[in-house]
Amino acid sequence: SGINAEYREFQTFQHYFKQINLSITFQLMSAAVITPHLEEPVRNELAELELDNGEDDKTPGLDAPTAKKNKKKKKKKKPAGDTQEEGISEERKPEAIEVEDGADQAEGEAGGDAPAKKKKKKKKKGGAGGGGGGNKPQQTDPPTIAICDLYPDGEFPLGEICQYTDDNLWRTSSQEMKMKDFAFEEALKEARQAAEAHRQVRQYVQSWIKPGLTMVEICERLEECSRRMIKENGLQAGLAFPTGCSINHCAAHYTPNPGDKTVLMYDDVCKIDFGTHVNGRIIDCAWTVHFNPKFDPLVNAAKAATNMGIKCAGIDARLNEIGEAIQEVMESYEVELDGNTYQVKCIRNLNGHSIEPYKIHAGKTVPIIKGGEAIKMEEGEFYAIETFGSTGKGMVHDDVDCSHYMKNFDIGHVPIRINRAKGLLNSINKNFGTLAFCKRWVERAGETKYLLALKHLCDLGIVNDYPPLVDQKGCYTAQMEHTIVLRPTCKEVLSRGDDY
Repeated sequence: SGINAEYREFQTFQHYFKQINLSITFQLMSAAVITPHLEEPVRNELAELELDNGEDDKTPGLDAPTAKKNKKKKKKKKPAGDTQEEGISEERKPEAIEVEDGADQAEGEAGGDAPAKKKKKKKKKGGAGGGGGGNKPQQTDPPTIAICDLYPDGEFPLGEICQYTDDNLWRTSSQEMKMKDFAFEEALKEARQAAEAHRQVRQYVQSWIKPGLTMVEICERLEECSRRMIKENGLQAGLAFPTGCSINHCAAHYTPNPGDKTVLMYDDVCKIDFGTHVNGRIIDCAWTVHFNPKFDPLVNAAKAATNMGIKCAGIDARLNEIGEAIQEVMESYEVELDGNTYQVKCIRNLNGHSIEPYKIHAGKTVPIIKGGEAIKMEEGEFYAIETFGSTGKGMVHDDVDCSHYMKNFDIGHVPIRINRAKGLLNSINKNFGTLAFCKRWVERAGETKYLLALKHLCDLGIVNDYPPLVDQKGCYTAQMEHTIVLRPTCKEVLSRGDDY
């Protein structure tokens, strides 16, 4: 017992020896003289102490002050029977360590107000080491950072949330519906990522589009930005269909082919319609660009009609009733052009449509006029609610010089005897799958001399062509479109933005 008491005195002295870097001498003394005579618990404690000191001494690249600081920070477990002189109470340890750390940080600084500086430095140090989890990257101008990199946690911005009413009001508070909504979350994240890419791209396009630009330049700049935002990756993420930029009496399905010299003019009414997708979850959204304010009523008619369609949409809503409401709003507008007043008409053979993964037109159509089938919308469905207003006849037909193509979604195996057509089909399958494409994109994929092969695939029914759709020449048409999803608990307008 006398030897143990003597050892504890040595241990107390060692605490001070460590401050002047004499711990090695003490360890040698302990090992050579005292250790053989110690009781088992004390011997174990000494072995642990020596191990800790050894780790401190072996730390590479540390200068003397740093090693001294590390030794001060080292916390050791003490036996319950330790004396008051040996141990520091657990409540006081953090405070003591903080003061010591602060003293080390303040070395070399003058100091009547040293205590205040110590606390500030300690707080600043802790903040800097926090990993910066709350700092999200900021988008550049023009946008260059992909949406998935802007939101690395995968929590993309929500669209506009519209609560169900009337017969579906119970869904907003039903626990069962909330669980189904949660199970639907992965598909919603993919759609929201595509929607955020669409919002940022169109905001960028709206900042520079102006008269005098060629349609090729407009489309290529838009598509280049869209590919960056969506972080194009084969069929996993990219553009859902070619950029539509139909002008005036052309209502839809026009994108410039290679060599097209068409220029956007001040008195043009241009429909910009493009889509993005992530894992086949397509966002189909469009707006109308015009520079002459005389076309404001025409554009406002399409915007109001689309919003009415969104308002009427919902689980168990009948498609024919939605079309009737859209027509009523659209045809309540008039536009005066060159001294003549025109009632805005719905283009009755154009309509909205349901959307499925990698399938832009999934089967159900949302009419924009009274009539049609009384088919109901269903839970979990995605829809493109789009309306077209016209100062012409309100009926479109196919034009020449087709630019849009899409592989037949339901086509089975069809034998192909022309080798060039086989090669083109392989390229289509690799780059586009069942998503729409255009001639510019075929050339971008590296294909040359493909026109006859493409025509052959169309003749076999493997690929469908979608020529421009035009109304009466000399009239003007406008379009507005959003993508919505009918969630179990609410309706979400995925593509809604500050612009429209």
